[in-house]
Amino acid sequence: MPDYIIVGGGSAGCVLAARLSEDPDISVTLLEAGPRDSNMYIHLPVGFFKMTTGPLIWGYETEAGREIAGRTMVYPQARVLGGGSSINAQVFTRGCPQDYDGWRDFEGCHGWGYEDVRPYFRKSEGNDTFGGSHHGTDGPLGVSSQTPHPLTRVFVRAAQEAGLPFNPDFNAGSQAGAGFYQTTTRNGRRSSTAVGYLKPAAIRKNLTVRTDTAVNRIVIENGCAVGIEIVENGRSVLLRAEREVILTAGAIGSPKMLMLSGLGPADELRALDIDVIRDLPQVGKNLQDHMDVDVLAELSGSHGIDRYKKRHWQIAAGVEYALFGKGPIASNIVEAGGFWWGDRGEKTPDIQFHFLPGAGVEEGIGTVPGGNGCTLNSYHVRPRSRGQVTLRSKDPSVAPAIDPNAFAEPYDLERAVDGIKISQDILSQPAFRPFVKRLYLPNGQVRSPTEYREFARQYARSAYHPVGTCRMGGGESVVDPELRVRGIDRLRVCDSSVMPRLISSNTNAATVMIAEKAADILKGVHEARKESLLREAPQRH
Repeated sequence: MPDYIIVGGGSAGCVLAARLSEDPDISVTLLEAGPRDSNMYIHLPVGFFKMTTGPLIWGYETEAGREIAGRTMVYPQARVLGGGSSINAQVFTRGCPQDYDGWRDFEGCHGWGYEDVRPYFRKSEGNDTFGGSHHGTDGPLGVSSQTPHPLTRVFVRAAQEAGLPFNPDFNAGSQAGAGFYQTTTRNGRRSSTAVGYLKPAAIRKNLTVRTDTAVNRIVIENGCAVGIEIVENGRSVLLRAEREVILTAGAIGSPKMLMLSGLGPADELRALDIDVIRDLPQVGKNLQDHMDVDVLAELSGSHGIDRYKKRHWQIAAGVEYALFGKGPIASNIVEAGGFWWGDRGEKTPDIQFHFLPGAGVEEGIGTVPGGNGCTLNSYHVRPRSRGQVTLRSKDPSVAPAIDPNAFAEPYDLERAVDGIKISQDILSQPAFRPFVKRLYLPNGQVRSPTEYREFARQYARSAYHPVGTCRMGGGESVVDPELRVRGIDRLRVCDSSVMPRLISSNTNAATVMIAEKAADILKGVHEARKESLLREAPQRH
């Protein structure tokens, strides 16, 4: 019987399994519903765009959004070892210090301010360029600077012409400005948590990793999590944990698992004939996500990466990568971006940008006439809208209902419009004039405020950054600052779902940080338990 069972082998689960198993006295079993990370495209940085469909995701779609023209959105969530870190675009940003100070000061997350979490960011990071007080250089997560495409360099110059200063490091305390993104890569290959953390730990005898293992529910007896129910050879099997069950299934999977286990909004559970073990009204609520809107430009020639859609260019890129580990295959394509203000009343930038020197790379976004284009997308980093994840059925194989409730708050829609206009401004700067033939999407017919809002409603899509559905904090939060599920012993949630507020950037680095801190919390519990047993030992004799 393992000490800890970790449910979900994603970004957080791999970190926790690796860190906890560093102690040979602790036994760990990690369960992942999907396969191992053996797919070739996982490890090629350029391969992320092939991951939004196929067997390595759950195949979720959102509910139709009232404020996005009644559309549904694809909602790729990983179903593979490494989770989001195995399929994401590898952009390495942490958010701003004020995000974490806000968790501490306004959400009751004591011990989660920026100075509290910065050591865990540094502990995780193996940066090939930056060091000092904000960066780690020998951590398991490879972080690298790229060799940008020439058109990406044009973007950074154009952004400066539009008034965004050059920012050489978005993770050094201030995000304002434009610059080149670092990526979670090492030596031209993706550095997922499965690669950076779990692979070196796999030889440990106290660590068991089981893939292709579906979990039905957490088993709770007398208010205590004692194990999990899995499906094995077509039948249900109970796996018991000696100490704790740790849920790391992500912002969709973790609330789903809690609700299937009888932990959630009581009325909703009863309506599905699920026995209510504890009424936790906030499970599945507080869903937050970034809503991307893409602006496309048609190029005047083959200045970007679209040439690589042709077979002979693909062969050339393959040879370059095989010989030198460089070129377009070693790129995540999203090589640059920035942070700037839509609402000048905000203390920190509230719009994030990603530049791609090609068109049709992102899911659902088409190409341009002539086939040569570039993309600049943007999103409001601190949305006020809140959605939810709810069960459709008590059958674990049925996907939950996911409603991001995008643009429910008009403020969010106005910030999306700001991002579109700033993107158009950057693409219209002198630096781009030799390369851009015209702005293609939106075109010149979108002029009035109403037309901009309608464009945002029609084209907004998820940036795949869901958080918040098992929020941490005080009051009615799902977990406390020690990540313990309220009212249930020996059960924690340790992934992006515990973020009380969405951070002002991509979310993977923060998820890794949460897992690093969770590992230290659990190690502290383990040490305290050992000391208690030692103190009690003389009394037993």
